Amino acid sequence: MDLQVQLGRLALKNPVMVASGTFGYAREMAGMVELGRLGGIVPKTITRDPRAGNPPPRTVETTAGLLNSIGLDNDGLDAFLQNQFPFLASLDTAIIVSVAGKSYDDFVYLAERLGRVAGVAALELNVSCPNVSGGVDFGTDPSMCEKVVRGVRGVCDLPVLAKLTPNVTSVPAIAQAAADGGADAVALINTCLGMAVDWRRRRPRLGNVLGGLSGPAIKPIALRIVYQVAQAVDIPIVGIGGIASVDDCMEFLVAGASAIQVGTASFYRPSVTMEILDQLPEALRALGADSVSEVIGTLQHPAR
Repeated sequence: MDLQVQLGRLALKNPVMVASGTFGYAREMAGMVELGRLGGIVPKTITRDPRAGNPPPRTVETTAGLLNSIGLDNDGLDAFLQNQFPFLASLDTAIIVSVAGKSYDDFVYLAERLGRVAGVAALELNVSCPNVSGGVDFGTDPSMCEKVVRGVRGVCDLPVLAKLTPNVTSVPAIAQAAADGGADAVALINTCLGMAVDWRRRRPRLGNVLGGLSGPAIKPIALRIVYQVAQAVDIPIVGIGGIASVDDCMEFLVAGASAIQVGTASFYRPSVTMEILDQLPEALRALGADSVSEVIGTLQHPAR
């Protein structure tokens, strides 16, 4: 069974990755997950300078998911390269570094620095976090998205993935802009903007009031967006949103994704990616396929 997939210039040994912000810097998961089996690891998003993040409370469980308002809390690029990346680089899998910036110059600076670091397989541009001020505009305005992707491509030879938000009127328009800027793939979707309220205290449950909803609740939205973007844009898609089983993975592949990232499910079942990898060959055989590439985007439309 051929599990290899191609995301533009980025080759992965299989389509199962872990999503940024849900897997730490991987070291924390080493005793629970065979890290080398993963198709790729996207560590927690880093910024140019250290970032304190949002005030607590930062997470709230919902009926079918999780609201988070972490706010890209991280120690900055230099600390990441010194303290976290050596372990990541030692793993037998693709390390796709997630970066976020408040400005165009921030993204270009991060790309230029990381482009010179051996062991970085690709960059994921987080232009879509709903919990921060500054930077999210690059994922909501097509011209700004194209500009930042093009700027990153101009200073860095690494493959580039643009992680996009569902919190816009037309995701395909933003995805096309990313493609026009030179993105190798788009990652769909980041969290959906939401909130939780403590009505007895008449206060929001999150310290930042609003947060990003992830988990099973957003899977139908993510599937819809992956399908729509696959119809409109020619570059590969990474599907993200509520994936917690091999069936979820297969749904995204058939809808048009070339690979997937598991996020929230890793919090409550860290072994989920291993389960998906164990079951993926049989799921492909059920469709008469000998490779992942044979099933990507094969959704059949009902007769009309």
